[in-house]
Amino acid sequence: VRAALAQLQADRQIRAEHGSGHRILVDVSTKGTPPERDVALLMPDPPERLRPAQTLWIDELRALLAEHQCLLHLYYGPQYLSRDPKVALGKLVQQHPHACWILLRSNAATQKWFSQHHPRSLVVGTVHAGLPLAHRDIDHRAACRHAAGVLLGIGHRRIALLAQSPLMAGDLESEAGLEEAIRSSRHTGAEIIPCWHDGTVSGIGHALRRLLARQQPPSALVVANTYHYLTIWSHLIQSGIRVPQDISIISRDEDLFLSYLVPSPSRYVVPPGNLAKALLRPILEIMETGQTSLRELKLLPEFIQGGTVAAGPA
Repeated sequence: VRAALAQLQADRQIRAEHGSGHRILVDVSTKGTPPERDVALLMPDPPERLRPAQTLWIDELRALLAEHQCLLHLYYGPQYLSRDPKVALGKLVQQHPHACWILLRSNAATQKWFSQHHPRSLVVGTVHAGLPLAHRDIDHRAACRHAAGVLLGIGHRRIALLAQSPLMAGDLESEAGLEEAIRSSRHTGAEIIPCWHDGTVSGIGHALRRLLARQQPPSALVVANTYHYLTIWSHLIQSGIRVPQDISIISRDEDLFLSYLVPSPSRYVVPPGNLAKALLRPILEIMETGQTSLRELKLLPEFIQGGTVAAGPA
């Protein structure tokens, strides 16, 4: 601490005053304009409720920004990503001005507000149709198109997509990717069965039971969100349904804990550091110029075969 204070004194940012400690000489606040090197990350839930992979890329991004003398501030609350968030967002942005806002797990209403009132923003995920915000995401459409191709190729004809409602733009892209694979395949009678749930353990279980009680239940599941994968996998085991002998499962997302399951899940992987690096450049560009040279970039994930996919019913 003494060395740091001595350096600040040498840089004439503070002055030692006898009996009072140190006085700050540099006014770092610019009233009425956002701090030039501050970045804000807005999300619906507190950090402890994030998936591990999300925590990892946020920590990596924080370190990358620090190398460019930028600070990352976290803000969270469901009121900022509700169906009508304009009042809450207006107060938040007015009280905490920042050079760039990053939106994580944002809905259409939140994205629309930022596109109209604070376009110096970047979406982590997919932007809803018709909105001009820049965004970086994993290519869920391509991943699910590939997943459907894998499943169709080994005999599955009824494939269910399980995702939390209300759907994020990435979930809509996932459904579109599955549908594209069905339309372009030569297999007749193949179908995609959308199955939405509320994200709770009981809600996921209810949706799964309803799905399996169909007259023609799916033989394969594509699951969005690794936590939901754990819930679905547990429900299947409890019901005596074997994976992959009775039903195949693919996880659209990745977290390290999945590799500790037996059998190891078939899944799509993008290293968290890759996403953080993809976010750094547009953030710096937005802070410098107010816009980014590349509006959209999607990272193509790698498919890990795992042991949860087997041939479909004859």
